[in-house]
Amino acid sequence: MGAAGRTDSPLPVGPDRAVEVRRRIGGLHVLTDARQGRDALGVVSAAVAAGARIVQVRVKFCPDRALYDFAARVAEVCARRGATCIVDDRVDIALAVGAAGTHLGAGDLPVAAARSIAGPNHLLGGTARTAATAAELVAAGADYLGVGPAFATATKTGLPDPLGVDGIAAVAAAVAVPVIAIGGITADRIPAVLAAGASGVAVVSAVSDAPDPGTVTRALLAALVAAPQSRPPRPEPGPPPAARVPRSAPR
Repeated sequence: MGAAGRTDSPLPVGPDRAVEVRRRIGGLHVLTDARQGRDALGVVSAAVAAGARIVQVRVKFCPDRALYDFAARVAEVCARRGATCIVDDRVDIALAVGAAGTHLGAGDLPVAAARSIAGPNHLLGGTARTAATAAELVAAGADYLGVGPAFATATKTGLPDPLGVDGIAAVAAAVAVPVIAIGGITADRIPAVLAAGASGVAVVSAVSDAPDPGTVTRALLAALVAAPQSRPPRPEPGPPPAARVPRSAPR
């Protein structure tokens, strides 16, 4: 890992890209949680020290400078431990702090536009609930997909109904890129999620609300290692992201 958590080795193009992305971001994603005065940076430090390899900086309704400062500190924690830092929503903040990637929601910058800014070596995640949306995001250049809520969760309000393992399976079977299940994830539910085709899971309150975030992180990692993972036949990935980058508008 380079400075501030950026991945040093370039991402390959073509079919090998999905394999390399799965290697880099499959497994446990720990999302930051600063709600109600939680010690978000302390939780990140404990989770990474316990073995978490991917941290996503997620902070809502935050001034840009405060978000930048926090993301830079998280990226530095990740860099010291060889973990991957991904920033939620904001490709500009991700690039500014040297994060390895950006996760984009439905209301964020389109994946193709983000790719034109970030380039082919920046990991880009999209958010999908259906096979059709998943295929569209991958065609636009998404390297992986966050899919959920898998189960009921109180972490975020206004969410649609849980997809369950069948919903996760439908999305995972439709694309060649890794699928990361999020929402209501516990160690007991990990085997079913992986059997449905997910390459990993993302958690928020499971770690941030724990009296000992490191212990919970280790339990989640152990469940991921122990659970068999299904790899259903998936479509071949399309052209590499660089081939899908639209030309810049005339200046």
